[in-house]
Amino acid sequence: MAAGHKAHGDVAAPGAARARRFPLAFAGGMLLLAAVFVLLGTWQVQRLFWKLDLIARVEARIHAAPVAPPPRPTWPDISAPTHEYLRVTAEGTFDNAREVLVQAVTERGAGFWVMTPFRQADGTTILVNRGFVPPDRRDPASRSEGEVTGPSRVTGLLRMSEPGGAFLRSNDPAGDRWYSRDVSAIAAATGLSGTAPYFIDADASPNPGGLPTGGLTIVRFRNSHLVYALTWYAMAAMSVGALLALRRHARRKD
Repeated sequence: MAAGHKAHGDVAAPGAARARRFPLAFAGGMLLLAAVFVLLGTWQVQRLFWKLDLIARVEARIHAAPVAPPPRPTWPDISAPTHEYLRVTAEGTFDNAREVLVQAVTERGAGFWVMTPFRQADGTTILVNRGFVPPDRRDPASRSEGEVTGPSRVTGLLRMSEPGGAFLRSNDPAGDRWYSRDVSAIAAATGLSGTAPYFIDADASPNPGGLPTGGLTIVRFRNSHLVYALTWYAMAAMSVGALLALRRHARRKD
């Protein structure tokens, strides 16, 4: 009988050890998950303050007095965080013969942005989004009054190039089908040189004949960082809660 009892004890001991190791492994995993979730939540809080600062800076640019657009020597240093939505005024002459239509969906419905080269006195060219035209007015002949000639002034918001195209639709320069305002591609397709790496969204100043319609720029920033942060922190709390529940359960068994 002694031998039998000893054998039974030898079998039970490893099982008890495994039972103790499992809660420890679970506890370690929950603590690790909680730490990861806290780090992710903290990162989202940092992103939240960065986004709020960006929105404040953009709002200040939009409502500031217009300035001259960035000149050629500064082009390599232009970036979205420092220049996008800067309010600018440029003087020059429209090259209406080289306008390009880019598909657009606006508050006025589907249609096209009219992108027209704007030649400045220093020989550089800025693409100007003069505004929106509906599909039945895409032909320049149907809005000839709006084809401004001679020296002009444009005021609007500086925008960064939109390379490639839109979601699931790539620009087709050869077929003259454009889905995004890709400055370099439009310049290459129309034979422009000395073109700025940005374009200008013209403001709502009326054009002769009423078209194109400018001033339709939508300034909107997605800001879900607070929701994401709260979600990660909640998951961290749930992980700690699961660990505490396991501990209480183990104490009741003891």
